[in-house]
Amino acid sequence: MSRHPIELTLPDLTGRRALVTGASDGMGLGIAARLAAAGAEVVMPVRNRDKGERAVARIRQSVPGASLALRDLELSSLASVAALADGLLREGAPIHLLINNAGVMVPPSRQTTVDGFELQFATNHLGHFALVARLLPLLSAGGARVVSQVSVAAARGSIDWDDLGGERRYDGMRAYRQSKIAFGLFGLELDRRSKAEGWGITSNLSHPGVAPTSLLSARPEIGRAGDTPQVRVIRALSARGILLGTAETAGLPALLAATTPEPAGGRLFGPAGPGHLGGRPAEQPLYRALRDAAEGRRVWEVSERLSGVTVPTSPVLD
Repeated sequence: MSRHPIELTLPDLTGRRALVTGASDGMGLGIAARLAAAGAEVVMPVRNRDKGERAVARIRQSVPGASLALRDLELSSLASVAALADGLLREGAPIHLLINNAGVMVPPSRQTTVDGFELQFATNHLGHFALVARLLPLLSAGGARVVSQVSVAAARGSIDWDDLGGERRYDGMRAYRQSKIAFGLFGLELDRRSKAEGWGITSNLSHPGVAPTSLLSARPEIGRAGDTPQVRVIRALSARGILLGTAETAGLPALLAATTPEPAGGRLFGPAGPGHLGGRPAEQPLYRALRDAAEGRRVWEVSERLSGVTVPTSPVLD
């Protein structure tokens, strides 16, 4: 089956500073490259410096003169998040685009971080919450567009408030789904609070559909020695243009959410094809689990308590 190319024209982003987590490979690398090609200065926080340097070299092959800045970040470590944020705050440059893209999916067994949190909840949600909270002065100064990457998995399920870390009953996919629901509720609550407090930040959600990214590939650092059977099937279907997207098209909803001319926040963007698994990017209805504002407030308050980061009501850039 032939695959028709999907076009998305980005506006001129010259003079804009963008930060993309998870930009060292796959979908995040494609997002960073597109932003750089549109003229943005792209900050790329990476866990592995060598991998980050290779990503920078790949982008510069296609975008000569791209403005790229590597930074260190282990998103599952709150100390690492604080160190990155402190460095960016010292630089003092406003952030105009933030794409919270990094994530981890279904490690083969329950794992905890240096801070004692379940790995998926810590990486997919809590680390990003702490990053946004600490960078709020820079985001407000830049009138930022914030995009938080959720998942089609968030279309089902709910948060088990009595077992956020899966200590009583652990299932990898259930924990992944819960982390993405929490992250989506946070992204929507960020937009509500920005409007109420006058922060000037617009926050939207995106999801990539299903595509052959690295989420289900071999990840020795989380105990997965080889590719999963699921990712092998995804690669085969994607290569034949059947239903699913590619690593490149999977990043388009996040780019659309970050650059759409309409200023309204609190929206979800994803692929518009059958089952929202692939296809052109478009706005789509919020998942049921993301619609309750009270749940969003609860996620925010619990995240402040767990991360130890209290969000100021009036962020000011010194």
